[in-house]
Parts: sequence; C-alpha cells; structure tokens
Amino acid sequence: MRVSRFFRTTILLCAAAASITFSTRAGRSSSQQNAGGLENILKQLDTQAADFRSLTADLERTKVTVVVNDKSTESGKILVRRDDKMRIEVTQPDARTILRDGDDFYIYNPKIHRVEEYNLGKKKSLVDQFLLLGFGTPGSELKKSYSITLQGEETLDSRKVVLLELLPKSDDVKNQVSKIQLWLDESSWLPAQQKFYETGSGDYFIIQYKNIARNVRIADSEFKPHWPHGTTHVKPQG
Repeated sequence: MRVSRFFRTTILLCAAAASITFSTRAGRSSSQQNAGGLENILKQLDTQAADFRSLTADLERTKVTVVVNDKSTESGKILVRRDDKMRIEVTQPDARTILRDGDDFYIYNPKIHRVEEYNLGKKKSLVDQFLLLGFGTPGSELKKSYSITLQGEETLDSRKVVLLELLPKSDDVKNQVSKIQLWLDESSWLPAQQKFYETGSGDYFIIQYKNIARNVRIADSEFKPHWPHGTTHVKPQG
C-alpha cells in the first residue's frame, strides 16, 4: 500500500544516520534471558515516562528506496513536550518547519512561503504511536500497541544501547508500517535511533538522535504557528 504524504511526514517527526551500517552488535542473550531483560526495560520506560517533561535533540533522517538503491538525508533539530507539542526545524538540505500543537499539525516551506495545515482528529491515536515512540512513552503503552522482542545490546556512536523490534498490532498501523526497530540509550532510556519499514515496498526510514537534552525548559512560543506575513495557508485533503 502506498504511504500517504501526510503519514510519511508524521513518521519524520518520530521522529537517521546517513550511513546504513552504523552499529557493532554485541552477543545475543538466550530467549529466556531476553524475556526477563525485556520486562526490565519496559519497567525502566514506565519509570522514565513518569518524569518526562520535554526533550531537545539534533536529528538526521535517511529515507532508503530499496528498488533503485536511492538514499536521501535531511537534518535538523527536534523539540518535544509531553503536552502534545512538537517542533522540527529541518535545516539541510532544504529548510522546513514541521509543527504540532495539540491536534493541529503544520508544515511550513519558507522557500515558497506556504504552510499546510492539518487537524489530526480521528488520526490522533494512530499518529501518536509514531510521534511519541520512545519519547516519554511508558513500556506498558508500547505493549498495548506492539508485539515487542528484545534483540540484544549494541554500541551506537560510542553509546551502549538496547535494540527492540516492534511489530504493530493494529491493522491501521500494519497497513503503513510492517516493523519498527527502536534503539534505546541505556544511560537515559530515550531513543538513540529508530527504523521504520514501510509495508509492501520494503523501503525504510532511519532517524538518529544526538545531543539529547532531557527536561529542559521550552517556551510555549516555540510551538505557536507564527508564520511570516504573506504566507499562503492551505488545508490539503488526505
């Protein structure tokens, strides 16, 4: 199934490394040890979620189109607050602002002075599965939405991480994404990297987060839809 432009944009917010070969695998545990280890990780996520208020980080996102072996990379900065607010400033290669303020969602392109406006509405619960994946999401909530397997420990950019594989339970999600891999930094239990496999095509996104700052103060003004005078406002369908 073809992934809609709107849905592809929400995946970008989850919010990649430019290189595909990025990590050094450590030894895998037995399945029984993995099961016990997974429960401990999910409990850690429950504990961390209770204290999560906000986050800022640098990000890189790489989209890989398998059939033609094509890769494209974007980079920028992400700001997240637990009260359904999120902002991405894409700086390379083309500037763009992607903003979420509650149920309102905006994509601003300064090159053409245009902002697209969406209301998440009934899509909110579906979108939240991606927008908040690992950002203050309790382990108990992850278990409701995904079948989770602990793949083991790895080293990513000198950080010790655990790799979880998530298989969506909802048909709506399965129609868009067949599998998600989530690398959690063991020092913070926040995402170091995410990988989303599109259903049907085999194409995927990789998003990597660096220079993460947790529970920093982020002003309300960062999440307000203030666009320059003369900006064209459109409300695309679908």
